[in-house]
Amino acid sequence: MKVLVAVKRVVDYNVKVRAKADGSDVDLNNVKMSINPFCEIAVEEAVRLKEAGVATEVIAVSIGDKACQEQIRTALALGADRGIQVETDGPVEPLVVAKLLKGVVEKEEPQLVILGKQSIDGDNNQTGQMLGALAGMAQGTFASEVKVDGDQVQVTREVDGGLQTVSLKLPAIVTTDLRLNEPRYASLPNIMKAKKKQLDVYSPADLGVEVKQHLTLVKVEPPAERQAGIKVESVDELVDKLKNEAKVI
Repeated sequence: MKVLVAVKRVVDYNVKVRAKADGSDVDLNNVKMSINPFCEIAVEEAVRLKEAGVATEVIAVSIGDKACQEQIRTALALGADRGIQVETDGPVEPLVVAKLLKGVVEKEEPQLVILGKQSIDGDNNQTGQMLGALAGMAQGTFASEVKVDGDQVQVTREVDGGLQTVSLKLPAIVTTDLRLNEPRYASLPNIMKAKKKQLDVYSPADLGVEVKQHLTLVKVEPPAERQAGIKVESVDELVDKLKNEAKVI
């Protein structure tokens, strides 16, 4: 079984993001970039399927400029077999990403596609669902457990009311939630081996996709600063402040 995993280059989750002074975008100068955490979980799940003898090949794909090859190499160091870069200039919207991934799916014909449920920069949570609609594939989103049995994949989903288990017929799409697994660290020998693994580069034209912008970024601004809390000496003082200052009672 061939597994395709999508990975995205984002600002490292430990970095405090700052807006540019003119509010035009996020300041990315000298900022550490990493694989999106949800995508890292997707890579780990695909590698575990391979280690269990369920998957025969894991392919990591990323969309972006040449810099995203760093994240593809990281996925290769974590256990993916080969990588694919779809080279684009500038940011791409979820719908365009889904169309490009559909083109890769048609070329590679994987039985299972695993994506992070969302990226920590845009937080759109759209690509997996859009890909499912475009490719006509069954989808199991927000997965906290994945089991493959023959031509079926059983996905336990995290929903508002608890857990929901669905059975999908392969080929299918799975988007990962935080509790699916704990990603491993890449060892130094595997990092060195990853440099020699195959990495193919496609253009959107190779996949029959025209990149268009439908959204315009209007402004980026930091959230309002929260005021420091205060201590009160009594319940009566607390009630007074809630009533007369906070106006919540």
